[in-house]
Amino acid sequence: MTRLATLARKAESLLDCAVVATAPVAGGDTCTATRLRLSDGTTALMKTHPHAPADFFAAEAEGLSWLGEAGALPVPEVLAVAADCLILRWIEPGKPSSDAAVAFGVGLARLHRAAARAGEAGASFGAARDGYISTLRLPNRPESRWSVFYAEQRVRPYLALAVDRGAIEPRDAADIDRILDRLDEWLPIEPPARVHGDLWNGNVLWGQDGTTAIIDPAAYAGHREIDLAMLSLFGLPHLSRALDAYHAEYPLADGWQDRLGLHQLHPLLVHAARFGGGYGPRAATIARGFLNPR
Repeated sequence: MTRLATLARKAESLLDCAVVATAPVAGGDTCTATRLRLSDGTTALMKTHPHAPADFFAAEAEGLSWLGEAGALPVPEVLAVAADCLILRWIEPGKPSSDAAVAFGVGLARLHRAAARAGEAGASFGAARDGYISTLRLPNRPESRWSVFYAEQRVRPYLALAVDRGAIEPRDAADIDRILDRLDEWLPIEPPARVHGDLWNGNVLWGQDGTTAIIDPAAYAGHREIDLAMLSLFGLPHLSRALDAYHAEYPLADGWQDRLGLHQLHPLLVHAARFGGGYGPRAATIARGFLNPR
């Protein structure tokens, strides 16, 4: 490990501890990640983004703390946060295993079962403040009904952004919009859960000690099926074992597999807005499947 002087000085000012060495960490398309070795023997991860919104890292730090309060799944400890960086205690990565996937499924179920309160709004869907998914703003205005929250704050904003950026055809956008006022026909009524909000494979960290931590959250009080939908959309090693363990710990309402597509509209449209490609048409295909069931 070498020592990047400017980055080390920033970390030292926040941690009140000398940085002995630094090393780049691969992965991630939003922030630059650097491993720090401190003089007191601590190993940390420093995430930096020079042009991040002022509350970008504060929102992530709050999300990690809120998820960690449930005591259900490990999250990295926040060591320091500033407008342009976040420093977390290092979790040594390991390899996925079937046993770890089962423990992850149980832990995720317990996280979702934890009482979720959206700030001052009480037991509502949302959060006390807006957050981020990648660098896109994530609106979190509390609502009492998930169908309304999901339509207005998880689908329509990113559908509009995808249209503005030419990432989805008007006909496809219209078909997606058509189902949003009918969500109550398909979505079961459940209490708000503590959800990660961006739970794809890259945000599940398989630890060397056999535990599985969750990182990089876009946390809020939401419908628990949205985390499962994202895991199913982008894949996870030993996913079937994790889902079976989840369902045994906290059984899902009948037909949950058939509803995954509804909750995949949000991440697909976020990806359409950011990357274009086939994400918009894929979301439209899902919507048409609900509009015109076989």
